[in-house]
Amino acid sequence: MTMSDDNTFRPNRRGVLAGLAAALFAPNIVRAADDSTAGPKPADGKSAVAKNEEKAADAPPLLSGDYAKERHLFRTDLLSKGPAPDIYEPLVTPSTADQLFYRSGVGSELELVAWVSRYTRTAKPKPAVLFLHGGNAIGQGHWQLMKPYIEAGYVVMIPSMRGENGQKGNFSGFYDEVSDVLAASNRLRHLPGVDPHRMFLAGHSVGGTLTMLVAMSTRRFRAAAPISGNPDAYAFFSRYPQDIRFNTKNPREYQMRSPLCYAHNFKCPMKLFHGTEEAHFDSRLALLAKRATAGGVKMDMETMPGSHNSALPGEIEQSIRFFESVAA
Repeated sequence: MTMSDDNTFRPNRRGVLAGLAAALFAPNIVRAADDSTAGPKPADGKSAVAKNEEKAADAPPLLSGDYAKERHLFRTDLLSKGPAPDIYEPLVTPSTADQLFYRSGVGSELELVAWVSRYTRTAKPKPAVLFLHGGNAIGQGHWQLMKPYIEAGYVVMIPSMRGENGQKGNFSGFYDEVSDVLAASNRLRHLPGVDPHRMFLAGHSVGGTLTMLVAMSTRRFRAAAPISGNPDAYAFFSRYPQDIRFNTKNPREYQMRSPLCYAHNFKCPMKLFHGTEEAHFDSRLALLAKRATAGGVKMDMETMPGSHNSALPGEIEQSIRFFESVAA
């Protein structure tokens, strides 16, 4: 893992996220919803994963260690290895972006695709945003959502991750993907004309959770804005057991995927966003903010009008305001 300053596909509720932006902006298209905590209940009552959630006694424990150091010591135990679970579209570079590759994984054996906004180098280096897409596949729709960041003057990168869109690597669900994001951020900060001291991090849904985990893993970012991310792996995987690849008998597997367990470890100012129709996030995000601020982290929370998807444009605009306030 990089820690330096680091096919048959079945449909599921996130399969539509590749076309998210088109659904948000095009008329007469029904908008998709990705409720990250609500999901089908097991037909036979409580699943084994749901029972694990109950064992968490309302919330995952707050642990005393440093998340970045714990990542050096921990290796996830994947009992099932293979690609990411989501339906995907071909990795065709958007017309307003450039494709580049970054290397990740043990020994940098993975070569993964990232999309970067086109920009002209100026005398003063440009600020940059690393945006982590929702779901477990990257699509053209995600890139369309980046327009406000680009218009605000940021160099924008969206990385794909291991096992996504037919690429190599084993999907792990919120763990080895953190290493991919750290590797992508290293690639971004070394791009010509990018200011490595004005790099920001944001992400939506699955990408929102990854944003939290990455922000606990490095001091590379000036600020981070998780959007509709779930900080509780027990709750997430109890709703979506099809995403589990790790050994569920080991509680550390859940803890290392739960920002709530290391809420005092965020290494940059944070602002949490979610929609008014996502009340299921309220208690967990409030607890995250409480634990974080008690540990000295600068963290705010803002609720924007709308659902998991419809609130996203407004949340992106507010994340820009947040980044500007931090960099002022």
